[in-house]
Amino acid sequence: MRRYKVRVARLIASAAVVGAIALSAAGCQTDGDITGSIGLASAKHAPRTEADWRHEVEVWGPRYRANTGDPKAAMAYARALRAIGQRAQAVAVLQQASIRNPHDMKLLGAYGRALAAAGRLPEALDALGRAHTPDNPDWRILNAQGAVLDQMGRHADARRHYRSALNLMPDEPSVLSNLGLSYALDKHLKQAEATLRKAVAQPNASPKVRQNLALVVGLEGRFKEAEQIASADLPPDEAAANVAYLRQMLSKRSVWNGKDQHPYVRLPDTGT
Repeated sequence: MRRYKVRVARLIASAAVVGAIALSAAGCQTDGDITGSIGLASAKHAPRTEADWRHEVEVWGPRYRANTGDPKAAMAYARALRAIGQRAQAVAVLQQASIRNPHDMKLLGAYGRALAAAGRLPEALDALGRAHTPDNPDWRILNAQGAVLDQMGRHADARRHYRSALNLMPDEPSVLSNLGLSYALDKHLKQAEATLRKAVAQPNASPKVRQNLALVVGLEGRFKEAEQIASADLPPDEAAANVAYLRQMLSKRSVWNGKDQHPYVRLPDTGT
């Protein structure tokens, strides 16, 4: 059982290269404080196309360059840059805007997330820590801080941040989903499943939350149930695509076949 759990943790942690940034295997998704996903199709939250994001770059780039201290232009431009993979440039844009607006908490939060996207985790944690105050905490920032801590392997610390976020926003599915993934990363699959089921039960849960639950259930060996979860509430073609993707991922894991292969699985998500 111990070796089983170690291999499961290694499988989930294989996402560490890109971690919490919303660029999934199925495409770009950077809207809101959403959780990471296993890259399946979603009828309700289909990703925007790269052409859409490149158009956003063309729209917001000139506005930002006309006034590099404009927080709105900087955040919109950086968000689009991140979506097309220009992470270092997004960091530079938000860094410049943050220098001009050192007390803009929303801008600091965006800067922290951009740093996380670029893999600059200690800097991201510092920026996010300055994006809210103890007397006025922001549950979204706490959620993002937890995601960065999970990427750093500090799972117990991450879960403390998620719980603080839930104190401010009880039963928020994006936070519950990150908390569930954190448990999975720390080899506590039963707690991960229970937490993700609670997240899925919330009326505002996104389909990505359900796909995270499907992955954890599959990792526990209940493949048929995982497929049913992965295909729920989707048109037949998308349901079939989700099930096929789930089967492909689970077939690659080494939990039962001894092979040293691991599919792409996301860590908890900082949002945007």
